[in-house]
Amino acid sequence: MSHLLPNQAIFSPSVARLAASTAKDWNYVDSWLSTLFHPRSPPSFERNPDTLRALLALALANETANEERALLSRLESTSLASLKASSEPDAETDPLATAQSAIITSLSSNLSREGTTALNTMATLATEVGIAYPTPSDIAQRMASLPATLASLEQMEERVQILSRYIDSEASKMKALVRDLKQDEGYRPAAGLAKENLEAQRKIKAMSARLPELKERVSSLARSVGMPNPTIEQVRKEEEAYLECLAQKNALDAEVRSFQGLPHDTEQARQELESLRSELRHITERRDAVFEGLVERETPRKPTRRQ
Repeated sequence: MSHLLPNQAIFSPSVARLAASTAKDWNYVDSWLSTLFHPRSPPSFERNPDTLRALLALALANETANEERALLSRLESTSLASLKASSEPDAETDPLATAQSAIITSLSSNLSREGTTALNTMATLATEVGIAYPTPSDIAQRMASLPATLASLEQMEERVQILSRYIDSEASKMKALVRDLKQDEGYRPAAGLAKENLEAQRKIKAMSARLPELKERVSSLARSVGMPNPTIEQVRKEEEAYLECLAQKNALDAEVRSFQGLPHDTEQARQELESLRSELRHITERRDAVFEGLVERETPRKPTRRQ
């Protein structure tokens, strides 16, 4: 750079763009100040970057305030025009509606600032709690029920949080299990698992394809046979017949249980039965003999008379 003269400028696109932008901002600020101080000239001030930033922010805030004021003015003009149009008598307008509108307008215009605030607050509360025709008692009742609703919502939130924590815990366990299974080289799925899976999918597809046909067959069968429509008397008779069959079955089961332990062969069963009968007769004879001996022993004997 030693070959350049001291007063020779170095061209830079970024510096040129910055200078052009700064000049444009100063032109905007000068125009705004001229409009603001018209017909006088703006006061002199030091032109530096800090002053430029402050004046740009002030100009932007001023324009925003002017736009809001103009919008509010147009809104007030429109509302006043509509209010005047509604207050003018119309032949097609309902007299009752006109009277109601006049009464409402009169009440609204004669309310104090505190009354207007109270009315707006009541309307806002009615809108928030969802009451179409509010009264102070209804709003108070609804406001009193809000703590209970809030407590219920807090309990629901706590349950949801508990469920979320449980799901997160189970998800962590599942991730750990999957990671262990992937790291465990000894774990291998069954050799025929893929084949069984394909076979199961094939069966599922086949049954799914047959499902509409089966439904149609069931529907046609139901239309041809007809669905049963039993009465209470028929149900009672069938229940009595069922209970009778059940009692007969229990009796037959008791008879069959008495033959438990016998051989399956008929001759062997008959021989064992005869053996049991003879044993029963022997035991019966012993019982009778013992009973007779006991009777003779316990029976007092009459003394014999001497001649």
